[in-house]
Amino acid sequence: MQLDKFTDYALRILMTLAVRAPARVATSEIATLFGLSENHLSKVSTQLVREGFVLSERGRNGGLTLARAPERILVGAVVRTMTRKAHVVECFGTDKSCLILPSCGLRQPLAEAQEAFFATLDHYTLADVTRSRHGLGALLNPQFANT
Repeated sequence: MQLDKFTDYALRILMTLAVRAPARVATSEIATLFGLSENHLSKVSTQLVREGFVLSERGRNGGLTLARAPERILVGAVVRTMTRKAHVVECFGTDKSCLILPSCGLRQPLAEAQEAFFATLDHYTLADVTRSRHGLGALLNPQFANT
């Protein structure tokens, strides 16, 4: 299964926030770090806030922070939530126009494979994937390397 850009960017935002915690980080700063569209990252961060992974504070000292400890954020939950509309094959969604759909034996194995993908990611937390805080910090916050 391939992650879409929306989910990829969501994970990058969360990893950045975990490494920079407890500081607030502006979406524009994350966009600059990764060379991504600020507009697109704003949409992703809005969804992360809506889903309860991130808190957002407006204003001069505003920015994004994690809504809970990295140890309590499962990577699988993030991916599952952010890819809610993505499907391994079209017939898992609303498109039921496939000619072989009534007799297809591929749907069940693909559904099981998709769930196995999520189940594997459920074994990892945001803390697990940001365990190398110093190395990630040097990449995501040049000032972090000097502390």
